Amino acid sequence: MSPRNAPWPAVLDRTLHRSSAVGGGLAHPMPFGAELLPEGGVRFRLWAPDATQVTLILDPGRREAEVPMSPKGDGWHEALVPDGTAGHRYCYRIDGGLIVPDPASRFQPDDVHGPSEVINPLAYEWANADWRGRPWEEVVLYELHVGTFTPEGTFRAAIDRLDYLSQLGITAIELMPIADFPGGRDWGYDGATLFAPESAYGRPEDLKALIDAAHARQLMVFLDVVYNHFGPEGNYLGAYAGRFFDQSRHTPWGAAIDFVAEPVVRRFFVDNALYWLEEYRFDGLRFDAVHAIDDPSSPDILEEIAAAVRAGVAAGRHVHLVLENDDNIVRYLKRDASNEPHHFVAQWNDDIHHALHVLLTGESRGYYADYADDPARRLARCLAEGFAYQGDASNFAMAPFAGNRARICRQPRSCRFCRITIRSATARSASAWRRWRPERRFEQASRYCCWRLRCRCCLWAKSGVRACPSCSSAISERTCERPCAKDEDVNSRGFRNSPIRWPVPAFLIQRL
Repeated sequence: MSPRNAPWPAVLDRTLHRSSAVGGGLAHPMPFGAELLPEGGVRFRLWAPDATQVTLILDPGRREAEVPMSPKGDGWHEALVPDGTAGHRYCYRIDGGLIVPDPASRFQPDDVHGPSEVINPLAYEWANADWRGRPWEEVVLYELHVGTFTPEGTFRAAIDRLDYLSQLGITAIELMPIADFPGGRDWGYDGATLFAPESAYGRPEDLKALIDAAHARQLMVFLDVVYNHFGPEGNYLGAYAGRFFDQSRHTPWGAAIDFVAEPVVRRFFVDNALYWLEEYRFDGLRFDAVHAIDDPSSPDILEEIAAAVRAGVAAGRHVHLVLENDDNIVRYLKRDASNEPHHFVAQWNDDIHHALHVLLTGESRGYYADYADDPARRLARCLAEGFAYQGDASNFAMAPFAGNRARICRQPRSCRFCRITIRSATARSASAWRRWRPERRFEQASRYCCWRLRCRCCLWAKSGVRACPSCSSAISERTCERPCAKDEDVNSRGFRNSPIRWPVPAFLIQRL
């Protein structure tokens, strides 16, 4: 781990804590949250750079004791409770007012707004502690939503149906996101406390029991994680740790997560990935919608997580990292001479799903519009080459809502000169358009690709640009669909055709 990304304290012991019991649990050490100490007691840490004073509240609503937390520099606050034990509930009071849960809580028994609970990760005794997983070539994946998989909708209830999945020929199950979200039922993509399994599904030991039972049946277990945003309800970070977000960049869920300015933010997500893989023994992670992650640093947060997983997870385990990337960028999927992945083993192929969906249902709304013109041809291209869209223009991304078609940048997914994605500079909804000022979108576009491949439409005019930098043509709001005079790769519809041809990722289609 580089000093730039080192959390406070810089010399934190990253060694996994192990229970001395046979089959005992693993505890992933973290620089934040509530940690049981080997000598007894609990250490509480919170990163709150915007807070002047932080108070730890123990057992709120019961015996309730308040312990002032000591500032430790760089926004960190810490308290040691010598008689603290697993099961104690706690929360934090910010500057004498707002009471918030722990953003790194291991469990939220009363949902996202309630107090957090101290958990002993070493308490669970694994029956299959010697499980090492299975190679990627054996993966037959079943996506599972815990809340709807059984009538009870719990981790424990799902155990009873594992034999059915095994007999079906499934070799791996993927749990849709389980980070604690507000309420009792949700798709899971609005998690607020990323280290706490959803309390409506069960306790941490129930989730471990499900994974343990799956391993007993030779089933791998993957987890869907969401690192492009926090859920809009139950996330209090903005009240005391505003540096988590970049207020100048907006997403459909609010301000974008700032992976660049603060090393602590990067470590939060790196530790989250390692936490699920080590403490819960998941066999892999599926990273949701990484095209919505904006991180121009090198290595970016995805590469850093992948490197930490390769270096930090126990040797001999088969651990698989999978992406969902609507921009179809293949650099994350590179392999070495021995065909081992540098970072990620595969990508969730939305192109195949969407083409098949249109063929079966005829639906053409939303992102299915990109496949409605010739779904069979697009499916054939997926089967032959891996992706249907390989630098081609996306009508859905470029014109996401009616009435403003002339105000949407006409640009492909990837720059044909620098091969960096520029799709994330495109507004995706009416609400996003209202929030993104034209000049801000123009500034963002300039961060993503070469000048000559950027839109020369009314966004430039509104940003004060009056002439195309490539051909010097005058720009006005009425020239949105007129291509640059120096453009060579323009098709009959006025969109550019990227000459980029990606290598065929055969492993993406081997089990279709």
